[in-house]
Amino acid sequence: MTNPKTWSDRFKTALHPAIATFNASIGFDIELIEYDLSGSIAHAKMLAKTGIISSDEGEKLVAGLEQIRQEYRQGNFHPGVEAEDVHFAVERRLTEIAGDVGKKLHTGRSRNDQVGTDTRLYLRDQIQQIRSQLLDLQRVLLDLADVHVETPIPGYTHLQRAQPVSLAHHLLAYVEMTQRDWERLGDVYKRVDISPLGCGALAGTTFPIDRHYSAELLTFGKVYANSLDGVSDRDWAIEFLGAASLIMVHLSRLSEEMILWASQEFSFISLKDNCSTGSSIMPQKKNPDIPELVRGKTGRVFGHLQAMLVIMKALPLAYNKDLQEDKEGLFDSVKTVKGSLEAMTILLKEGIEFKTERLTQAVSEDFSNATDVADYLATKGVPFREAYNLVGKVVITCLEAGKLLKDLTLEEWKSLHPAFENDIYDAITPKQVISARNSYGGTGFEQVRSSLKAARDRLNSASN
Repeated sequence: MTNPKTWSDRFKTALHPAIATFNASIGFDIELIEYDLSGSIAHAKMLAKTGIISSDEGEKLVAGLEQIRQEYRQGNFHPGVEAEDVHFAVERRLTEIAGDVGKKLHTGRSRNDQVGTDTRLYLRDQIQQIRSQLLDLQRVLLDLADVHVETPIPGYTHLQRAQPVSLAHHLLAYVEMTQRDWERLGDVYKRVDISPLGCGALAGTTFPIDRHYSAELLTFGKVYANSLDGVSDRDWAIEFLGAASLIMVHLSRLSEEMILWASQEFSFISLKDNCSTGSSIMPQKKNPDIPELVRGKTGRVFGHLQAMLVIMKALPLAYNKDLQEDKEGLFDSVKTVKGSLEAMTILLKEGIEFKTERLTQAVSEDFSNATDVADYLATKGVPFREAYNLVGKVVITCLEAGKLLKDLTLEEWKSLHPAFENDIYDAITPKQVISARNSYGGTGFEQVRSSLKAARDRLNSASN
């Protein structure tokens, strides 16, 4: 079947069928149809307001566009490859509904500024939804932290036991990460919230359009001041993909910890049946599929960011067909981030349980309280570096004897340094080790409770 021409009479024949398929974007940019209709309605109203078309014609265009919206929502609008893209599909259907007046919709507009408008409208909505999901995740993390202020967990550096911390403090680290994600997306939103509508193909238009009026109808905060920049700018897409990549970095780091914690070697959490899967041949297995998938999907978003950077790196002004490639990666990144946030929020809220007894045991079976011995000596007047070296010898002594620091007798302590007294035992208990770190932002219980309140207040403010 020969494809109909979508271009002017400059072309004598239609595209080769295979080239038409290769060239078409309708298979994925149909995602933008609601935004294309909203943008076109604003454009039609602007054309009528400025007298470029009559009020009656403007009303017919708006009515026809709203009819297409209803047809799409009811599942009765199915443009194919012959339409090439969502913009032409809408215009063709509008002409069927409204007659020749439908052909006036594209007055003073190019598909270059049209697609830029649609994509920005889409991304504005998606950013707001993702920011809301980030707040949902924070809320779950804070609820968990509320319960586990005084639950200890080993803290690690280099994946080696370092110092015990409050589990709430550990969870609050992810609240801070997701807060930066929330703020970062809010900043990206400012660059998305700029209207290119009316920039035309690259140079503006001879018609007396009112770009600020159409931007106002679409609630854009600003309009592009340069038509070349307006149709070719994709900084906002790159910024979003960068912000999305950082969200996935944070989710992936949390995922990795969940995977480790669920292992038999750590056994810090247990996975509930509603958020884990089994093995096809090993009946005893319970697999952490959710965090593993999130960790794996992170690479998809990274890849889309890299692809977008490569598309833009040597692209001359203004619009080039390369820019058609911005959408699939953008759509997939949005879908991936939203799905990952939802899954991780459910996992934390409903799918895990912290093994508090195991966590308490874990912080009592190592030398992560060694720094506190050095701090203890420093409070007795021993220079810290001298105390540090001495404690290193104490650890060696314990290892050779098969003991932990808590197992040393007072006589053994005093043989190492006369400054040691009975209060050394209280100083090196895991709870005291955690509680004592009461510097601002530290893991001390008082600081953690203060941080929890501040984070909760911030969340409530953002939610409102």
